[in-house]
Order: sequence, then structure tokens, then C-alpha cells
Amino acid sequence: MSILDHTHPQASADADLLRYFPKDFVWGAATSSYQVEGAVNEDGRGPSIWDQFSATPGKTYQGHTGEVAADHYHRFKEDIALMKSLNLGAYRFSLSWSRILPQGTGAVNQAGLDFYERLVDALLAQDIAPMATLYHWDLPLALHEKGGWLKRDTAQAFADYAEIVARRLGDRVTWWQTHNEPWCIAYQGYGIGIHAPGLKDMSLVPTVGHNVLLSHGLAMPRLRAHVRPGAQVGITLNFTPGYGADEQPSTLAEVGKAARADRWFSDPLFKGVYPDGFFADLGVAPPLIKDGDMALISTPIDFLGVNNYTRTLFQATGDGSRSKKVDLVQGSLYTDLHWEVYPPAMRDVLVWLHKEYAPKMMLITENGAAFVDDWDGSSDHIHDPLRTAYLHDYIRAVGEAIQQGASVGGYFTWSLLDNYEWMDGYSKRFGMVYIDFPTQRRIIKDSGLWYANFIRQYKMHQS
Repeated sequence: MSILDHTHPQASADADLLRYFPKDFVWGAATSSYQVEGAVNEDGRGPSIWDQFSATPGKTYQGHTGEVAADHYHRFKEDIALMKSLNLGAYRFSLSWSRILPQGTGAVNQAGLDFYERLVDALLAQDIAPMATLYHWDLPLALHEKGGWLKRDTAQAFADYAEIVARRLGDRVTWWQTHNEPWCIAYQGYGIGIHAPGLKDMSLVPTVGHNVLLSHGLAMPRLRAHVRPGAQVGITLNFTPGYGADEQPSTLAEVGKAARADRWFSDPLFKGVYPDGFFADLGVAPPLIKDGDMALISTPIDFLGVNNYTRTLFQATGDGSRSKKVDLVQGSLYTDLHWEVYPPAMRDVLVWLHKEYAPKMMLITENGAAFVDDWDGSSDHIHDPLRTAYLHDYIRAVGEAIQQGASVGGYFTWSLLDNYEWMDGYSKRFGMVYIDFPTQRRIIKDSGLWYANFIRQYKMHQS
């Protein structure tokens, strides 16, 4: 049963849905620094590649930038109060590397660390666990100008940055992630150029991906040396599984390519190797791998963050000689980003990861949907039934994966707030909280009310 069958956003969650989830399951929401903080020129912050990219004409929707975003830098206490009203147990945020190290290396900007310390302390005061992601795509511009992720030196600089943060916050933050979605960093930022730094050279992609993985491996012991006992350290990967609409050889070949793409980062992390055939699929040479690299990269992690939003469906053309992505699946609902709503993909990804790699724990670190939200400009109510249904049905899919043995310990919606959605600027809304950007007014949407009620019922069910 979909939540669309209910008549009110706070209608009782299905009893069988609640029973899927074990005791101490973490319910949270996520954001990232450049997408919500704003204050890009305040308190000593240095520019990032996203400041430069978004200021370049033609790169983002109507030239939108993250200069103000959701003004979370100034309004974090108000936002934490919203988190509390949503019954969140955890908040996943990322830190701005250039707010802490304006040049990427060298002198530390204490005001930047002070901000994250205030944020962490305010979260803990409300019994909301902070989950810190060290890198969510906003490389300091100064490092990019020295070669960025094409240089191994950047991997070492990242490890140094990780230690600086852990020394300051490691006594209070128990959940740590090195990176968010290395696939996007390498492929979208350096291969096809739709994300910062906007390079378009597929031959660069393997080197960037390798150096990001290397930075993760270098950072792991530095983090563990300075975080509190029992702290969990991991990384987040994104997965978009491929499915076939038929059994034609051309379709099966495309599904195979999609599977290798989903292994690009998970195989090195868990097996110490790159997937066979992946770089050939891209038509590029593999990266230069030095002795010891793969051992560093495959340093054991405490948890794997999993981001899933949709799937890719392939179908053979008329004579079956080739197969292509199906742009419109008949009968399917699509989000405002034209991503198919397909909850079984979440279940299938989690079950596959469990069987293939047996991670100690998985967390859903991002899942959500962009839909058009209508606000009349005055009321305190925003009806978003499609997003509410999406959350309900994907949470059910997570529960089904747990029933099939997947070790999942938490779920974080993307996102807490409407925010700066990268190249799409402010034209796409993912938040459970609506933001009227001209005034920065916040309004909890029906989807947020449903999520808050679901978490409340979960807690009651566990007591």
C-alpha cells in the first residue's frame, strides 16, 4: 500500500513497515556544505571550485550560485530546531574544506572550525547525532589550480585536512565519512563537465577516481587516531542499477556495463581491485597504480554509505542489434529531474551489496525526490503527496532488504532543506522543508510531517 492511499500526511504508518526495522535504527536527513551554507565570503572562507564553476556563464540554471543558498551558516540553530520537530536522530552534513583551509593546505582558518564546532555542539544539545562528511565535491580552488584531483598531492592534502577536523571534533562526532559519491567527482566533474571543475576529458576520469580513493585510504588511519572510541568511519557511494527489459544479447551487455560501473569504487574498497573491463567500457586507459595503493584503498571501513534514487532500464532496438536506455517507462512515475521512481532498485542494491561484499553495516545516506512544490505565499502548509509516497515506498524497500539479510543501520533523506541543487540551481526542490529563498522562510512540507510521524511511531514500536 502506498501512502497515496492515505488521506492525511500523519496517517498511521503501516504496522508491517515498522516491524522491518531493528532497534537503534538511525533516522536522519542530509545536506551538504555548498548547497545549504551560503556565507561564501565570510569569516575567512576561501573559494571552492563550485564558486568558480557557478559564476561561469552558462554552467548553472539562470546563473544561480551557492552564495546564499539556504543561509544555513547563519540559521543553523533554527534548522536544528526543525530537525528536532521532525524527530530526527541524526543529521548528515558536509564540511567546507576551503572554510577550514582556505588554500586547501597550510594555515588553518580557526573561524571555520569554530562554525562546525558550534554546529556539532548544538546538534548534541538536542540529542541529534552529527554525521560529518569531509568532502562533498567542493574542492578548494587553490588546490584545483595546482592540478586538483589529477594530482596525488591532493590525496595527501585531503588526509591532512581530515586529521585537522578529527583533532577538533573527534571527541564528539561518532559518524565520519571521507567522501560523498566519488563517481560524481570523477565522471561528472572531469569527464563530462556538468559539475565543477567542468572539465570534459574522459581520459582524466580514471586518475581522478583513483586519487579520490587514495585520499580515502590515506585519511582512514589519520581519522581513527583522533576520533573517540567506538566512532564509525566510512565512505558513501552512489548506485544506479541497470535492468533489462528483454533478454537480447545487446541488452544483457548494457546491463553488464551498468553493473561494472556500479563496481567502480566498491570493488577497490572491498576487494582491492578495479572491476574487469570497466575502463575498456569507458574507452580509456586504467589509472597509474603504485605499489601499496590498493592496500591503502581497501583499508577496512566500519560502514558503507549507500545513495540510491532510481534505476536504468535498457531495451533492445527493433532488430536486437543494439540496446539503449529507455527514456520513458510506460506506467512509471518520474521526478522533476526525470528520474524514474522505482523502489525495488533500493532493495536490490542493498541485497546485492550484502551478498557481494558483506559490509559490516550499510547506511542509506541519501534517498529522496525532487518534485514541484506549490506554495501560495502565505500559508504554513505545503502538500507534496508524491514525495511523501516516494519516501514511504523507498523506506519499505529498505525494510525488505533488511528482511533479506542486508545489514542496514540507518536511513537519511535527501534532503532536509530545499537547497542549491548544483547545475540546476534553485529550480529543483528535494527538501522535506520548503524554503522561500527570497525571504529564507522555512515551512515543513507534508512529507516532513509524515516522516516525523513515522519516526515517532517507530520509537513507540521499539519501546
